[in-house]
Amino acid sequence: MTTDGPTAPMRPPRPFGRALCAMVTPFTGTGALDLDGAQRLADALVSRGCDGLVLSGTTGESPTTTDAEKAALVTAVREAVGGRAALVAGVGTADTRHTVELARAAEKAGADGLLVVAPYYSRPPQDALEAHFREIADACGLPVMLYDVPGRTGTRIEPDTIVRLAGHPRVVAVKDCSYDLLGIQKVLSRTDLAYYAGCDEQILALYALGAAGYVSTVANVAPEPFRAVLDAFDAGRTREAARLQRRTIPLTELMMASDLPGTVTAKALLSALGLPAGPVRPPLRPADSDTAARLLAAHTDLASDAARCRARPGPDRRR
Repeated sequence: MTTDGPTAPMRPPRPFGRALCAMVTPFTGTGALDLDGAQRLADALVSRGCDGLVLSGTTGESPTTTDAEKAALVTAVREAVGGRAALVAGVGTADTRHTVELARAAEKAGADGLLVVAPYYSRPPQDALEAHFREIADACGLPVMLYDVPGRTGTRIEPDTIVRLAGHPRVVAVKDCSYDLLGIQKVLSRTDLAYYAGCDEQILALYALGAAGYVSTVANVAPEPFRAVLDAFDAGRTREAARLQRRTIPLTELMMASDLPGTVTAKALLSALGLPAGPVRPPLRPADSDTAARLLAAHTDLASDAARCRARPGPDRRR
């Protein structure tokens, strides 16, 4: 196929794949952990193009699931997907000792890696933050993905701190929600860390800079459109990749920038689509019916546009 741009840049290894979904944690109608639903959802996501799943992250409602539930979720999803996808377990807490316990439990349950967020609320300085991550990386044999999301934690993992942590053999990746393109490029130029875009609207921008891929909340309901962005870019169809990224924006904006957490909007849309989700746990509250209807309409529009794109002759796709 004729290309309209250069081939993809050289990238560091992709330790957890490139198209990762920050999977919701399905619950039953009474709010109990729904392991059968989690297995069905995980299988659907992998079948539709996700090569990695992040469990018990922010979207997975980790603050309101128990340690036993987190371990059971990893075990159940591993049983469902086998070796078809990498499983990254969210183990970050505000307590280093507790995080170490969760890391060891995740390894025992069958996770392939750990997602470790900066400790929240206490706002440790950078030297304490670095020591926190090193203690966790030393605690078990799993590779670590640092999670930089200062808007939620109140603490930035500064680029220089990330560069130092990159010297640890088990710190291999970063999920980035810093909105700091300069800082990201500084780390990419000085390390071999695999960067994953954690903000859906930045997937193509970071990928073009050499990121490994993404960890997407919107992929819970639309895994194929985001995978298509990476596929087009890797094939050298850069204009098409840009168009594919832009077409996801209406749904992304409704899900991630509507004053509702992505967990709430993802579960509302999954339920509308007949996929496993269930309620959110308090203090989160479900989306109202009007919001659910708008989400479904945006999802339908995206799916229709994707179908039209697939139906076009090859040359038209370069426009």
